[in-house]
Amino acid sequence: MLLTARLVLLGLLVGYTLCALFVHRRGRVRLRFDRQFVDHSGVFAPYNLLMYAFSAVAAEPFIDRRRFPIMDIVQQEWETLREEALCLLAQHHLSASMQHDDASFNSFFRQGWKRFYLKWYGDPLPSAVALCPRSIALLERVPVIRGAMFALLPPGGRLNPHRDPFAGSLRYHLGLITPNSDDCRIFVDGSMYAWRDGEDVVFDETYVHWAENWTDQPRVILFCDLERPLRTRVVRAVNRHVSAFMGKITASPNQGLDRTGGVNRVYAWAHRKCTNERHSGRPAWMRKRPVKYSFILFSLWIIFLAPYPFHVH
Repeated sequence: MLLTARLVLLGLLVGYTLCALFVHRRGRVRLRFDRQFVDHSGVFAPYNLLMYAFSAVAAEPFIDRRRFPIMDIVQQEWETLREEALCLLAQHHLSASMQHDDASFNSFFRQGWKRFYLKWYGDPLPSAVALCPRSIALLERVPVIRGAMFALLPPGGRLNPHRDPFAGSLRYHLGLITPNSDDCRIFVDGSMYAWRDGEDVVFDETYVHWAENWTDQPRVILFCDLERPLRTRVVRAVNRHVSAFMGKITASPNQGLDRTGGVNRVYAWAHRKCTNERHSGRPAWMRKRPVKYSFILFSLWIIFLAPYPFHVH
């Protein structure tokens, strides 16, 4: 029995390593493989290979915006979006997560990045319906938009190189309040794009990308996840179900009445626990990622160190 478990785990480890290696080598810019291996983008590597195999768009960092003509509806109304974003900004509704209940973007908050969710792989957030009714009405006319938010990058802000984990979507940015400068920009697999008011771009967020704003003005954009075009009906249906499930468990609130997904509830609990144990004497890497590293160590122990029973039937 233990031998069978050992062989199964070894097979899974080898398969996972090959998938993570493929994602690691995809593109010109790469993270360290040891980081890639335990990163959330590595965890999704097997699923992402399915998305890449059936993708109906080219495997390139930047996707031809003309591939999404329906987004003309959004771009043409950019000033409406800008107006509501300005109101949110003035009322301090663009903010970081105060309760550590947004695991997806937690590292961004340390750099001054702020957001206000409009929708997240489901119905619009109640707070967004109340505060941004015209933006919500506009987004609801575009079914390929799975998630959307207003996102702010402050003066001097920089988001470090990273891969987003989920290849079932593509990323859309529309400039709303920008410095209109090449010093406020994003790099995707090493290629640069500078945000401009009223201009938009689509890119594959599973390539390594980073952003920086070296101006003295904030940058606010409409940030959307678009459903990735896929070649078969079956794979499209699979991706929609997986996307809906992932959106449900990763939902993060703007305000108290908004829903919080299970992953973010656990993340907030783990953050509180780690804060309480900060002086426990355990290594920092174990305090930050206890479940991840405990599972890895247990799997390696089963594969390589656990004793065989005397009789294997």
